[in-house]
Formats: sequence, structure tokens, C-alpha cells
Amino acid sequence: MKALNPYRWLLVGGGLLVVGAVLPFLMVIRVLEPTFLLSFISFGATASGFLTGFLGLALYGFRMRG
Repeated sequence: MKALNPYRWLLVGGGLLVVGAVLPFLMVIRVLEPTFLLSFISFGATASGFLTGFLGLALYGFRMRG
């Protein structure tokens, strides 16, 4: 089984966090029409980005320790 790469997890998590921050900004300045689905997608991207990034940090810490 291939080892998990913490840098990839951090990159994906950071990308999701950026998407989760940019979508509400675009909704506030009325570039995108604010809908419930778009708000839910934005929240999901933020939450999953945080968890994915945290997992990447944990994998990075375990790799440095062992």
C-alpha cells in the first residue's frame, strides 16, 4: 500500500479552504447569486478543507516523529 503523502493532504485542504472563503465573498459582492445550495457547498468546502488540512498536519507530525 502506498504511504499517505502529507503534502498532498495539506495542498488539497488549503485549496478547499480557499474555495470556502472565495465563494461567500463572491456571493456578498453579488458576482454569484446567493443560494442555499451554494452556501451549503461553501460551508462543506470550508469544513472538509479544515479537516483535510488537519489530517495532513497530523500525518506530517507522525512522519517527522517516526
